[in-house]
Amino acid sequence: MNDSTRLLILGSLPGDASLVAARYYAHPRNQFWRLLEAVLGVALVDCDYDERLQRLLENGVGLWDVVGQAARRGSLDTALRDITYNNLTELVGRLPALQAVAFNGQTAARGRRQLLDWDGDLVILPSSSPAHTMAFETKLAEWRALVHYLPDAPALLDCNIHLGEHD
Repeated sequence: MNDSTRLLILGSLPGDASLVAARYYAHPRNQFWRLLEAVLGVALVDCDYDERLQRLLENGVGLWDVVGQAARRGSLDTALRDITYNNLTELVGRLPALQAVAFNGQTAARGRRQLLDWDGDLVILPSSSPAHTMAFETKLAEWRALVHYLPDAPALLDCNIHLGEHD
């Protein structure tokens, strides 16, 4: 996130695969990167993690979690116990260009209670988790609501394109 962040996407808490990899949405069946690639029109899925994050920043998108700490066995949100929430009010106050906060799933959407007095838009999305068995196209139809908060995304088709290099 930075001062140009226009859209903040909040998950609940990273699952086991993400915690082990120290990367957001690292589970291979999680549809997050595929959904955002379709919404942004920018290659993400085949990019390395650092490139994915850079492309999100370039398009005004930030990522964070609603839950700061919790006990959980496994990766399911239904297993979260002893939850401590991150201070979302403080975070949105530090993002001057922020227009919307999107919640990736119903557990993350519990964080919206902290933002009831905030002037921006709150968007609740179907979870990108493989545990949420809604069809990809159905999820994508709802995730497309995020387009309203994004600048025109460049059509980057390949993660391996490096500007200024020639064959």
